Formats: sequence, C-alpha cells, structure tokens
Amino acid sequence: MEGPGSAGNVIAGLASFFIPGLGQLVQGRLLKACIHFCVAGILWLFWLGWIAHIWSAVEAALYRPRL
Repeated sequence: MEGPGSAGNVIAGLASFFIPGLGQLVQGRLLKACIHFCVAGILWLFWLGWIAHIWSAVEAALYRPRL
C-alpha cells in the first residue's frame, strides 16, 4: 500500500466502513484496529456508532505508512 488513494487503502476504507477496525487490520495495524473496534462498540451504546464507522473508514483510506 503506497498512500492515500491507492487500491489497498480504498479496500481498507471500505472494510472499515462495514466493520470498524477491519481496514486497519488489513493494513497490519493491530493496535489501531483494536482501538477503532472498541470505540465503535462503546459509541453504539449511545447510538453514535456511525461516527466511529466513518472515522475508521476515513482513517484507513488516508493512511500513509512511515518510511
């Protein structure tokens, strides 16, 4: 995965939109995936889980690996 807009990041963004953290997991970022998944679970208790879904998808789609 090269950076924002690459095919890998688009797939990761779509995966995270449906299951928060899945895109980060696809990218190999286990800690971020756990954080996104847990935050989404907590926010769904207050009917605000859709915020976590969008945040997770955007964060995965815009991910740029450090060199």
